Amino acid sequence: MDAGGAGLAWLGFALMTVVSWGCYGVFLHTGQMAMGDPVNGRYKAFLFVGIAYFITAVLAPLLILKLNGATWSLPARGMAWSLIAGTVGAAGAFFVLLAFGSRGTPTVVMSIVFAGAPIVNAFVAYAFHPPAGGLANVRWQFVLGIALAAVGGALVTLYKPDAPAPPPAAAIVAIRTGGVTD
Repeated sequence: MDAGGAGLAWLGFALMTVVSWGCYGVFLHTGQMAMGDPVNGRYKAFLFVGIAYFITAVLAPLLILKLNGATWSLPARGMAWSLIAGTVGAAGAFFVLLAFGSRGTPTVVMSIVFAGAPIVNAFVAYAFHPPAGGLANVRWQFVLGIALAAVGGALVTLYKPDAPAPPPAAAIVAIRTGGVTD
């Protein structure tokens, strides 16, 4: 998997990330609710997120590194920053679960996360990698993009679709009795 190739492969990978992370909140909330444990369901769901992370973030890279014949030279600075990144990402996933457990819905929580994350990313990226010439070289379009991300997140949060209507009582009875009625 050579992400350094020419062309638009990076865009394909970025769009796959959008789809994956766009599904993440809904799937995670569904898993939490399916645990059937209103107190500990979110922690049980997070346990399986950890198992999935182990499979995709430990076993898969080990296999790819082995198949690519990579050296096992792992500089301390690279390991440290990678562990920090993983910890920050895992903490974010945990905070999403806590938001769901505090009555946040996937539509609202994930809209806030995905509108706010690019804003935070912009500031952190500037702090770590300031542009040549400093803040004087920040273009107005960049600032407008940050403002639009904030406005977009607010609009999605404020004007989300209404919750689905509860099923009629007859449907609930049919579900509970397996379709058999008196």
